[in-house]
Amino acid sequence: MIRTVNLTKKYGDMYAIRGIDLDLTKGDLFGFIGPNGAGKTTTMRIVATLLTPTYGEAYVCDYSIYTHPKEIRRLVGFMPDFFGVYDDMTVIEYLEFFAAAYKINGPARRKRCDEMLEIVDLDFKRDAFANTLSRGQTQRLGLARVLLHDPQVLLLDEPLSGLDPRARIEMRAMLRKLGALGKTIVVSSHILPELADVCNKVGIIDRGQMQVCATVDEVLRQVRPRVVLLIEPALPADLEKMARNIEQHSIVDRVDVQQQRIRATLKENITDYSELAVALVHAGIAFKHFGEEETNLESAFMALTRGVGAKI
Repeated sequence: MIRTVNLTKKYGDMYAIRGIDLDLTKGDLFGFIGPNGAGKTTTMRIVATLLTPTYGEAYVCDYSIYTHPKEIRRLVGFMPDFFGVYDDMTVIEYLEFFAAAYKINGPARRKRCDEMLEIVDLDFKRDAFANTLSRGQTQRLGLARVLLHDPQVLLLDEPLSGLDPRARIEMRAMLRKLGALGKTIVVSSHILPELADVCNKVGIIDRGQMQVCATVDEVLRQVRPRVVLLIEPALPADLEKMARNIEQHSIVDRVDVQQQRIRATLKENITDYSELAVALVHAGIAFKHFGEEETNLESAFMALTRGVGAKI
């Protein structure tokens, strides 16, 4: 559905993005992660045919951005981070205005607008003025607007930005619902944990260059190629005995004692550590916690970026 090849945008001698390669298929929910100014918006604007790259290529549903921009615009729904609403329009009037722009006419227009309000859970605000909506409700209205022409691809630039916790939860639920409909969705964000449980693929971009692009599990494995276990003895008195026992095991590379628990780093390519638990039981050492140390997208982001974006 979306494919980019060596996508690059320069402003003078400065690269906004450099060599971006993406390959997203139908139903992918792609989290585009990076610090402010890293190149997320630039990439999305190029895919939406709103910006021309310096060189490289991008395809949407096999259409080239150079030769078939009109066809691509019919297939894409792009929601920017901030967008204006008309103060003197109600929510339903706002949607009907844009539906008319998409040439949805007659009874089908009102029916389509009503359906979109129901999808984004905003039907109770249909007669409210658009400028009276909260930030979260405005984001949902924007999402309803880009869904009017039933696009196959959604490009959502920072849809979670500025939302309160409840609104973020509701927006994530809507993203899952849209993903279940088979749409290809690109969601940019710098709110890292928000994307881990909704996206099946993520890309981390920094200074205009893609640092990694893979499934969430693959990204986490790249950040931490070795398994790290956290083990806590049932009896604090067994801590030193447990540490010595674990340190001597063949699959363990390093042992660190942290307060009342042990942090054991396994050797490379070791993913099955059941024998270590068995060895502790045979040694008569009981434990109340035995499991992998969690690695999340925030850890991955900090490991893969240098914290300074390209100043676009």
